[in-house]
Amino acid sequence: MASFGNAFSSSIGKKLIMGITGLFLISFLVVHCFINSLIIVNDGGLTFNMGAHFMGTNWIIRAMEVVLFAGLLAHIVQGFRLVFQNRAARPERYAVNNGAANSKWYSRSMGLLGTLLLIFLIVHISKFWVMSRFTGIPTVDANGNHDLFAVMVETFKNPWLVLLYVLAMVSLAYHLLHGFSSAFQTLGWNHKKYTPLIKGFGFWFSIIIPLIFALMPIVMYLGYIK
Repeated sequence: MASFGNAFSSSIGKKLIMGITGLFLISFLVVHCFINSLIIVNDGGLTFNMGAHFMGTNWIIRAMEVVLFAGLLAHIVQGFRLVFQNRAARPERYAVNNGAANSKWYSRSMGLLGTLLLIFLIVHISKFWVMSRFTGIPTVDANGNHDLFAVMVETFKNPWLVLLYVLAMVSLAYHLLHGFSSAFQTLGWNHKKYTPLIKGFGFWFSIIIPLIFALMPIVMYLGYIK
């Protein structure tokens, strides 16, 4: 057991945990994006609320929430540990540091991008998840489902929150640009035939998913979705 624990506390072990949890969180993004995009039906939130009701009452989904938060926590903790470990390994900065010669700026800024996303997650969870799971949503829609859509409409009347969401999705895009392909590489899933496909898919995934998320508060703020 000690050797197993040491393996996961090593640099390689930390990166392995980041890769596994990262891929799990990526799969969650797909599901979350699909449910949220139901607002484009533009039927007063009835379809979206139906999807949210299913996510909130299905026991499998509720059980996976526990796994999700455990994975998210592990991803955050290991991410910060890697950042501090890398800084400790290079206590003295070079007089001339041309990091761009070997990597993209967002690859070197995962700690900063992750911190911005953490701030966003705290706000997002407090605004929506806590209300839907604990404090309760005060209204119901025409189908009798909790009207989470009404909460979204009210939330995104605030331009500062809209701006926060958009900036967070920009951070998410850059975070994914590095993290998507890196997760596969960390897990050893490299092949000259498949790696270019993974990188290409990861690039478009990193653009499209955050863009969809960012457009939602914008179109609601502008009144296109009611």
